[in-house]
Amino acid sequence: MPATSTLSSPEVATSADLREDFLKALRCMILSRTLEEKLGSLYRAGGRIVGGVYLGRGQEAFSASAGINIRLGKDIYGPLIRDQAGRIAYGEPILDCVRTHLGAVTGPMRGRDGNIHRGRPQEGYMAMISHLGSLVSVVAGALFARRLRGTLGDCAGATSIGDGGTSTGAFHEGLNMAAVEKLPLVISVANNQFAYSTPTTRQYACEDLVDRARGYGAEGYSVDGTDLLACIATFKKAFARARAGHGPQMVVGRLLRLGGHGEHDDASYIPDTIKHQHEGRDCIEVAKKQALELGWASETDLQTWEEEARREVDAAQAIASKEPAPDPYRETWRALSTHELIEGQHG
Repeated sequence: MPATSTLSSPEVATSADLREDFLKALRCMILSRTLEEKLGSLYRAGGRIVGGVYLGRGQEAFSASAGINIRLGKDIYGPLIRDQAGRIAYGEPILDCVRTHLGAVTGPMRGRDGNIHRGRPQEGYMAMISHLGSLVSVVAGALFARRLRGTLGDCAGATSIGDGGTSTGAFHEGLNMAAVEKLPLVISVANNQFAYSTPTTRQYACEDLVDRARGYGAEGYSVDGTDLLACIATFKKAFARARAGHGPQMVVGRLLRLGGHGEHDDASYIPDTIKHQHEGRDCIEVAKKQALELGWASETDLQTWEEEARREVDAAQAIASKEPAPDPYRETWRALSTHELIEGQHG
């Protein structure tokens, strides 16, 4: 029978085998927050950023903990709109992100697609279609295709979804197929309390979204999404189970989106009472405190990582801001999947 479990840091062994992953994830979280603060300020200032800017404030621990388990060029990854920390942990250069937001022709989408739809499919890094369940089917299908070709091996697939997206038909169909075929798929469900402005009380009647895993025949885990240590331990187990042939794993992180749906949204619908609940903790501040208490980092280390992140983000902005946007008179406007244009080739 499919299992469900709940983990929090008091129950997690703080052995040295988690230290390396913890510190890698924390540095990715710091870089992600720094990068997204820059993108948010550029958006609010007006100018070159066109389209939406969707930030992962409050979700970095949950996202990065998944990302560090996904192997670039070997596994399949379909991130969501608030997965910048996971993208960095997976290995995406932040220059790809900045180039896409600034519409530079040198970016992976050639300046021709939305800020969150970037990817490199040839490497198993899927360009996002929609945050409403589409990537569950895409990643499951990619895993199944590798199995049919005999190239699956110990590959795992991972994708993300929000609490609201778990009510869509695409989520149901993708997870059902993954369960029937016992595909090595890990689905991160960020229960950030609101599907845009709709609270969870109006979205589902079960006590915890992880209860849905059992109905699909999947293994499920419920974790405090503000607790980096617990998230790392949970995803480590989920990916190991998926690779070992136990079928899809669903990890539900309880957290709060620390902002609006996007930078265009002031989130005035989120009551102050919810903001001050446990789920409203800033996961980066929680992780810093854990690092200090465990002796895994010092105040000097944390300051150094923040300074390095600022320099890296500033350097990426300096490069991308000088690069040209697409020239409509030179574009062929063929689909990006066309052989001549795939993977950012535009010479």
